[in-house]
Amino acid sequence: MKALIPAAGLGTRYLPLTKAVPKELIHVGKFPVLHHVVQEAKDAGCTEIGIILSAGKEAIRQYFSWDQPLMDWLDSTGKREAMAEWEALTDGLTFTWINQPEQRGLGDAIACGEDFADGEGIVVLLGDTIMQGGSPLPQMVKLFEETKMSQVAVESVTPEKATRYGVCGGALQKDGSFSLDAMIEKPAPGEVPVIRGAFGATLPDAFAFAARYVLSNSIFNALKTVPPGRNNEIQLTDAMAAVMKQSGFSAIRIPGKRKDVGAPE
Repeated sequence: MKALIPAAGLGTRYLPLTKAVPKELIHVGKFPVLHHVVQEAKDAGCTEIGIILSAGKEAIRQYFSWDQPLMDWLDSTGKREAMAEWEALTDGLTFTWINQPEQRGLGDAIACGEDFADGEGIVVLLGDTIMQGGSPLPQMVKLFEETKMSQVAVESVTPEKATRYGVCGGALQKDGSFSLDAMIEKPAPGEVPVIRGAFGATLPDAFAFAARYVLSNSIFNALKTVPPGRNNEIQLTDAMAAVMKQSGFSAIRIPGKRKDVGAPE
């Protein structure tokens, strides 16, 4: 499958650094955040990578583009080894650069990738979030290929924190996935949906979306029809809820921890 990575956000919480450096190129360990994200997509079997950019994010394109003068200079100075891991990552990958002219929410960003998806399902990874302790994507892709049902990764949060996120409700299945029947973006405290476990018992935690999706192509029609939601933005959650009502939706709990690099702390 193809992987779509939104990376057009302004990164205002990192100003003034992000006047010059996209937040997706801030290092976590040895490599920038987006290097880790692309590696995760590649490990899940994605070889065509579409990255959504906006004005001022040209450094991301430069990072993943071949630079022959640089390679020649590294060869002449015996320093080519410095690029070995970058070359290993990009080997076998093709990159498509997609422009998001205006920041109108995550749903709008995903809508910009319709031509790239070319009528097929799409893997979506948020470009400012890395997974620590394992990726849910291999299981999500496998389930999508078996069922053709869209998948979303989720993590448990306290009901009090659930009001900060897109959250879902539904029922726990025998394979550990959740069959969803509710999706809400940043619900009010009394609106947080629940997951039902064995014998209909309600699980104590809420479940928030965790930056990884495998979406059927029907998401693009849904994005065209849903009205703007919170902050007058096109909310991906609202479009996913529309898909859920038409053809169902599953959720997979992430095996490790989600690290949102959009938050400096």
